[in-house]
This record gives sequence, structure tokens and C-alpha cells, in this order.
Amino acid sequence: MRIAIDVRKIGDFGIGTYLRNLIRLLPQLDTENRYHLLGYRSDEALLRSLNDDAELSWVSARNYSLAEHREIPIKLLRIRADLYHAPHYVLPYWTPCRSVVTVHDVIHLLFPQYLPSRFGAFYARRMIRRALDQSREVMTVSSQSKADLLERFDVSPEKIHVIANGIDPAMLRAPEDGAIDAVKRRFRIEGRNALFVGNIKPHKNVERLIAAFGKLATDDRFSNLNLIIVGDEISRYPSLRRAVEEYGIRDRVRFFGFVPEQTLVALYRAADVFVFPSLYEGFGLPPLEAMANGTPVITSNVSSLPEVVGDAAITVDPESVEAISDAMRRVLLDEALQATLTKAGLARANSFSWEVAVDKIRGVYRDALAS
Repeated sequence: MRIAIDVRKIGDFGIGTYLRNLIRLLPQLDTENRYHLLGYRSDEALLRSLNDDAELSWVSARNYSLAEHREIPIKLLRIRADLYHAPHYVLPYWTPCRSVVTVHDVIHLLFPQYLPSRFGAFYARRMIRRALDQSREVMTVSSQSKADLLERFDVSPEKIHVIANGIDPAMLRAPEDGAIDAVKRRFRIEGRNALFVGNIKPHKNVERLIAAFGKLATDDRFSNLNLIIVGDEISRYPSLRRAVEEYGIRDRVRFFGFVPEQTLVALYRAADVFVFPSLYEGFGLPPLEAMANGTPVITSNVSSLPEVVGDAAITVDPESVEAISDAMRRVLLDEALQATLTKAGLARANSFSWEVAVDKIRGVYRDALAS
């Protein structure tokens, strides 16, 4: 059978991680089907490095554009695809073969301000509804995301398959000897450190994290504690810079922007605690990555995060600055608790595997082709 996968988001962070591991593992797990990757020519080197067995078809239409509703079906006709996998919620208005879709979350419905216009919010709702209606099978990454879809759309629960993400192998690769110290010297990291990783859009709740750190900064026991924020450029969100100035902690909060994977692994391992007080996540990979690198984790008690971390992390009310601050204080002062969280976190992270996830995705492909 010919299975086509839209890989135009291969360079993204969340969906990109999903796609990179999917196409990397398919040739190892499936020798029966032929795979066609629909992507941008600029990503050719990356795609071939991940899967040299797949056939590549180049697409010019951008994601979320009207042009993709014309170009994708034409490509599917030309390659005579039997099944099409849309890895996000946009399914072309006409698909000349069976289709499956992965809807990772409903963030565009909960936070429409992230979209460029009111039409964007309307389009997101319309496309999710259509994807749920027209696809043979639907995949999502957490039970919470499935519940979010069932709450907002009329769809059979049996049609939605929960397949949890795994951990990218790059996040599990131990740094070379001296690499952690080298990263600390390069970024001038000293003392103890609390770490956040992720984009810094408002739902990530970084402003409350800064406020919680500001409360700790007044305690002499944490005079050598710094907060490191890895993610978007701070210039995009001046309110965070203002919050740092307001609490008088300008010299103790560091914004690094995005960093290479091995640098990120070193930062995870160098941190004393990882804090991720997000208000909403469809899955939430960063806490899992931190656990896999032995870092004690504090995260939110809402959306999918308790489902991901289980009992291996401290969960708090993300809307309470006091709760975030108290949890940080507790972990940083209690070495026994740090050891317990590290051990539990490593065990928890080991239960999430991309090999298992991709094998389950192949099962969904089989169901869709047989239906």
C-alpha cells in the first residue's frame, strides 16, 4: 500500500518532533508498505537523513493556506496514494484516498489570540471538525486532548486513538565528558539554577514563574539561585522583561532563546530543578525530557501534565504564584526529595517510547486501510 505523510512541519518543535521520529522509525518497523513524504524541498537533506527509503514529493503550499487544499490532493492523485496522514488538524477539502489525522491539542480554540485574525479562529474550528468527520481514524497524544475533542465536537470516542509521544533519542544521549562544564562556561552559568524550556507564549505562564522566582530571590538561602529560560526570544514578549525589572532580579534571570539539542541536554543536567507551570498542554514534552535527564520536576496540576508526569513530579496550581514558589523552595532545600524525584522521574521517562508510539500509529494505518 502507498501511504503519504505530510511532513511540511518537520522543522517545528512539537509536531516536528512527532514527524521526525515517525519517519525515522517507519522503515525499521514496516517493510510492507511504501511511504511517500510530502514536504518542502528545503528539508530534503533532513528527510533523507531520517528515512532514505521513502519517496519524496515536493509541495510549495504553506501550512494553513488555501493553496494546500488544491496542491495536496493533486500530489495524492499523482502518487496514487491509498492512505494520507495529516499530522495536524488541516485535512484538504477533497482527499482522493482514505485519510487519518493527528490532532495534538485544541490550543487554537482555547487561545484564539495566537491566530492572526478572527477568521483564523473560525478556520481552526472548521478544520478540526472536518478532520474529525472525514478521516477514517483520529489520533491524539493524551487522554486530556481526547477529552477536549469530545467535549467540543460530536465524534465517536472509539474513533479517537490516544498514542502518547515518546522522548527524542537526542534528549537521551549523555553529553561527552566535560560538555556540561563547557556549556556552563559558555553561558556563564554559576551557582544553582532553576530551568524552564518551551516557547514563552502567555499560556506557558512564564510571568508567574518569574514572580515565583522573585519571591525566592528575597530569601538569603537562595542568594546563588538563578532562573534560566530557554525558548522564544524575549523581545517578542516585553511584559516578561518588565516583570524581571519589577522584582529586581534582572541579573538573576537569563533568557537564552532556542539552543541546539545537545546544549539543551547539558542545561537539563546542569539544572537543580525544572519548573514548567503551563496553563495548557496537549502533551508537554519538556517535563518528560527533564525527567529523562535526571532533573527534579515541578509542573502544573492541569490539562495533560499530571497524566504525563504521574507521581514522579511535584504538581501545583499554575495560577498560584505562592504554590509555584513554595514547591521550588521545597525541592531546592530537601536533598532526599530531590533524590526521590530524580529516581521516579527516570523510571517514568523510560515508560514513554517512540518505538511503541510508531508501532501503534502503524496499527491505526492498518485499521484505516481495512475499513
